[in-house]
Amino acid sequence: MPRSVNHVASRARRKKVLKLAKGYYGRRKNVWTVAKNAVERGLNYAYRDRKQKKRNFRALWIARINAGARQHGLSYSQFIGKLHNSGVELNRKVLADLAMNHPDAFKAVVDHVK
Repeated sequence: MPRSVNHVASRARRKKVLKLAKGYYGRRKNVWTVAKNAVERGLNYAYRDRKQKKRNFRALWIARINAGARQHGLSYSQFIGKLHNSGVELNRKVLADLAMNHPDAFKAVVDHVK
């Protein structure tokens, strides 16, 4: 008697991976073993880079705040220290936006913490 194989489930698993491989080039999009490796690697990169994106944006915000603060005679660390001591609770994303797009508002924040 032939063995029972749940072909429905195994085909569904393969289809799911091949669907994720849509848009890949060459055999990566339609050969099961190649596509499986490419999709696993892609998902690993996606997981890693969701965290790296947060780091990269924080570094960008810090650079922008530093540039804005130095125009008013403060370094980044001095500015952040005075900001915490004065009790102003603006996060770096908002401060960077003010420094880039609303320099008058940023100057008001700097004057408040000085």
